[in-house]
This record gives sequence, structure tokens and C-alpha cells, in this order.
Amino acid sequence: MSNLTNIARPYAKAAFDYAVEQKQLADWQQMLTFAAEVAKDPQMIAFLGSNSTAETQANLFNQVCADQLTQPVQNLIRLMAENKRLQALPEVLVHFAELKNDHEREVLVDVTSAKPLDAAAQEKLVAALSKRLERNVKLNCSVDPNVVGGMLMQAGDLVIDGSVRGKLDRLITTLQS
Repeated sequence: MSNLTNIARPYAKAAFDYAVEQKQLADWQQMLTFAAEVAKDPQMIAFLGSNSTAETQANLFNQVCADQLTQPVQNLIRLMAENKRLQALPEVLVHFAELKNDHEREVLVDVTSAKPLDAAAQEKLVAALSKRLERNVKLNCSVDPNVVGGMLMQAGDLVIDGSVRGKLDRLITTLQS
């Protein structure tokens, strides 16, 4: 997977730069999301792995996407097909979204708690995290009874473990040392 990550970065950066220049970030993200879903389809994966020519792959891919993609996105698909990189489209989307979030100073925080968070708790959490991370925060909340109490938050590489389970695990490690 890391190989696809390295392959995807320059395509994502080029697409992002073009989208910013054209003031079409949201449109490009929507089109790349659609193209990434097409690229994940099992039949498309099989076709992309076949010995078909780059032109055939690009034409079929763009036909499948039809009116969902603008000409510049279709050109990106063609370029990726010429370089045998269409399988990296889902990773291109991931990196594009990261660049977009950085540009818009937004961060998605995955929050896992033992019980569902009510609206007031979510607002309070957003305010605290926005202050700490100096970004606009969007929450992706989920429930996991194994957390026991508190919550586990992850924003990119940053992990804040305020769960009872995490505290117990750290206590056990300290006692065993």
C-alpha cells in the first residue's frame, strides 16, 4: 500500500494545484471520489490488470464515468492510464482530501467513546479540539463498549487516549516496569 501512496502523491498534488487555481476544490473532490469508487469496482480492477492498452483503459474508464467527470479530470485519468497508475486513484483521492483539508484549515477527528455523545458534548469537544489543533474540527463519532469510559480521539497521526481502557493499560505497563 505504501507503494501506491508514493505513486498517488504527485497526481494528487497536481490535481489539487489545478483545482485551487480554478477555484474548484469541492468539484474536484466530488469527481475524484466518483472515479475512485469506479477504480475500486472488482470488474474495473480486473480490467485494469489486463493487458489492454493505456488508451483503451482510459477510454473505457472515462466512458464508465461519462458525464460525472469534466475534461480536465478525464485528462488526469488518461495520464494515469498512460503511466499504468489508474489503480492508485483511491489513494489519489485520500491525498487530495488531505491537501484540501490543510488548505481549508480543517481536520477530521475520529472519536470513539463507550456511549454516544450528545450534541452538547460534541460542541464542547469541537471547541476544545479547535483551540488545541488551531483548525476547524469535524467529528466522526463512533461507539465502542471496549473503551469502557472516556474517549479515544485520532486526528491524522495525533492520538489522544482519554479512555479508561487506555489509562488502565498505561497503569499496568507502569506497574510491570
